[in-house]
Amino acid sequence: MASRKSGTPKYSSVMLIDDNEIDNFINQKMIEGCGFSNNVYIHTSAKSALEFYKNLTQAGNIAAELFPRVIFLDINMPMMDGFQFLEEFGKLVVQENLPVKVVMLTTSLNPKDLEKSGNEKFISSFLNKPLTQMHLDSL
Repeated sequence: MASRKSGTPKYSSVMLIDDNEIDNFINQKMIEGCGFSNNVYIHTSAKSALEFYKNLTQAGNIAAELFPRVIFLDINMPMMDGFQFLEEFGKLVVQENLPVKVVMLTTSLNPKDLEKSGNEKFISSFLNKPLTQMHLDSL
């Protein structure tokens, strides 16, 4: 498959939410290396990601390219898991002209997680780690 590196990125900004810093580093390098996005926000907790997104939405005059259009979200995290994040994320006023895709990026093999993610309105994909160029091309 051809890399997007030579052209413009598919998305101006994306967000990684995973408590594993090594996974975040690897996924960030894959996203940047494939030219998927030049701006990658990284959060090691769902709570900090939620606060970041709240701050962006409340600022009002933030440029559209700063809003993450794709969120790669892990399921199993301490304090607030991926599904709890989605519940709180759904309460935010999401700008209609800036739709957000959430990609569950997980090591979970639990069929209930896959089933539950299919019922979430923001989730566009359920992918198993590690993130690959083929995954990015499919988005």
